[in-house]
Amino acid sequence: MLKIGLIGFGKMGQTRHDAILASGKGKVIKAYDPYAQDFRGIPVAPTAEAVIADPAVQAVFIATPNYQNKPLTIAALQAGKHVFCEKPPAFTAAEVEEIQAVEAQSDRKLMYGFNHRHHASIKTMKTLVDSGQYGRLLWMRGRYGKSVDHNYFSTWRAKKELAGGGILLDQGIHMLDLFLLLAGDFDEIQGMVSSLYWKLEGIEDNVFANLRNRQTGVVASLHSTMTQWRHLFSLEVFLERGYMVLNGLKTSSGSYGDEQLTVTKNRSVAPAATWEDEEKTVFHVDNSWGDETNKFLDCVLLNRPVTAGNTNDALKVMRLIDTIYLAEKHDHQQLYTTLI
Repeated sequence: MLKIGLIGFGKMGQTRHDAILASGKGKVIKAYDPYAQDFRGIPVAPTAEAVIADPAVQAVFIATPNYQNKPLTIAALQAGKHVFCEKPPAFTAAEVEEIQAVEAQSDRKLMYGFNHRHHASIKTMKTLVDSGQYGRLLWMRGRYGKSVDHNYFSTWRAKKELAGGGILLDQGIHMLDLFLLLAGDFDEIQGMVSSLYWKLEGIEDNVFANLRNRQTGVVASLHSTMTQWRHLFSLEVFLERGYMVLNGLKTSSGSYGDEQLTVTKNRSVAPAATWEDEEKTVFHVDNSWGDETNKFLDCVLLNRPVTAGNTNDALKVMRLIDTIYLAEKHDHQQLYTTLI
């Protein structure tokens, strides 16, 4: 049983606590959250630093506002703790490189929470893309949107210095991570960022971005928005001999609808695909939180390398985000901004 310290006991912290408990591989022995009222019997530390300093704590789970992720991760690594941290890893790619420098001096495990890649539908898509049975990946289109109300203004997410950015860093980061999972990487970026509705400086409410891998030719299109009045998740992946379309995402709120994956197998000759070619699967259970937490615990307990959500994955996605923000600041007559 891994002895775990948990920093942050809001919705995400409680979700991770439940996943740790269900795994049977760890136990939360110390927690800290300045706003939580009920810690479910877990001993409470006076500060986040006290959780990290506790000699009995072997691993630290970080589920805090964004601005605390980087310093707490570094502090925990330097204290000799294994670390699981929710996204985003930091505010910029340069900050992730700072974390990597500390990680390189440590023999501890570090993993970031990108739970979307652990949904059963996404794992199915990844397996089918990698199998090659549908030929080469051509393009992807991802749309991910939610709405917020005026209560949003009173939260840390509406403050640039605490959140680091708006909907792209909050939610679009997941779709970018899925693009990277399926296509590898991108080195050309076009981005447009706007705050037309909520008008919060530094907190964008819409992002449109096009990405291309110059070596493979794969192109991906992203729309990340917090003015999607009817919540939406849609990921389309088109290949030479077929396609996969995931609509909806199983979440605790249920606001994104059923998680339905449509796949065309044995597709007819392009462009004559028909509706009858499609096979639909609805995923009724979200095991992503448990699967992801289990993977981290196994990495620690069995001394396995972190192969999903590691700092290289974090660096790639933050480079994309950096460049999308940077592209917005440049003359839009320059279509592409080179990433690397």
